[in-house]
Amino acid sequence: MGKTLVVSLIICALSVILWAMKALYTIWWTPKKLERALRKQGIKGPAYKLFFGNMKENFGMVKEARSKSMNLSHNIAPHILPFALQTVEKYAFGSSFEEGRRIFQLQTEQAELAIQAIQSVYIPGSRFLPTKRNTRMKEIDKEVRVLLTDIIHKREQATKVGESTNGDLLGLMMESNFKEIKENNGSKKLGMSLHEIIEECKLFYFAGQETTSTLLVWTMVALSMHPEWQVLAREEVLQIFEQRAPEFDELTHLKIVPMILYEVLRLYPPLVLLTRRTDKEMKLGKIILPAGVRVALPILFIHHDREIWGEDVDQFNPERFRKGVSNATKNQVSFFPFGWGPRICIGQDFAMVEAKMALTMILQHFSFKLSPTYAHAPCTVITIQPQYGAQIILRKI
Repeated sequence: MGKTLVVSLIICALSVILWAMKALYTIWWTPKKLERALRKQGIKGPAYKLFFGNMKENFGMVKEARSKSMNLSHNIAPHILPFALQTVEKYAFGSSFEEGRRIFQLQTEQAELAIQAIQSVYIPGSRFLPTKRNTRMKEIDKEVRVLLTDIIHKREQATKVGESTNGDLLGLMMESNFKEIKENNGSKKLGMSLHEIIEECKLFYFAGQETTSTLLVWTMVALSMHPEWQVLAREEVLQIFEQRAPEFDELTHLKIVPMILYEVLRLYPPLVLLTRRTDKEMKLGKIILPAGVRVALPILFIHHDREIWGEDVDQFNPERFRKGVSNATKNQVSFFPFGWGPRICIGQDFAMVEAKMALTMILQHFSFKLSPTYAHAPCTVITIQPQYGAQIILRKI
């Protein structure tokens, strides 16, 4: 009995030591190793600090920036980085408005909680503690999964009996999945699992609503600040569609509206930066990046780069996109509100169609201007949003 106890204690002690060594390697040795490799190549930056790095300084600057008032200007970089619901439902999932609205509400709350977690000091394993925030995040995740599972099961039964998918994303995805499993003698190893389908749905629910809604908000703010472009856009819309609802194929006739949307995406991209992690040693120009380095692509700064866009970089000038994106960027990869390369946003075309459709219908029926109570304060909550809301006065025409 005594020997067994001793052996058990030794095993426990060794396990603790191994865990501690692994944790030390992950949170200290690896970051310092990468830091030294980058500093040898002349890449400077704040020294790595255990657990929270330079997050305290970064979020201190963010807090200070948000506390200051801002003029009506499109130069939002210093303020942001000091260091369409029903449409998605119809074309993505074919589910009811009420089902979708609840999922959207939960996803939005989850995003806000995630931001709070990111801004907190990171302690390994802290996400498993039964804190109020962790508990709520788990509750949200569970409810979203239940709602999505119910929608998926309904569609699964409909697919099996041969009902039409109505051409929506979920239906097409499940139809393809069902076909692949059937072609492989019922083997579900080759098809998407329920978990994978749910994760795809969660992503599309958030991205399909969040990015398009913020694009429309900033478009209305920009057109309120520049009423001459609002007039031009409305004239184009009424000339093409008059007062009837626009058809999908007719949206290609719009020229001024896409120019406006592109310029808004340049000035107010949904995401301020993209991050990528090197899985092996890579060469970027003259710089060698070791495996494990996280590279940030600062979309906002590139979209506001004077050398790329000219002296009017901080001005709202849709005219720059009259001859297309390639001409505006001089064929450089300097405009990527939806990302770039093999991981470019799969829903970018859908988002643009959705935005064109919504803006067209708004321009057909309303003129709008900023309320005197509007305070221009862009901030990041996953996407760029107006910190104090967007108070806009609409007048029916």
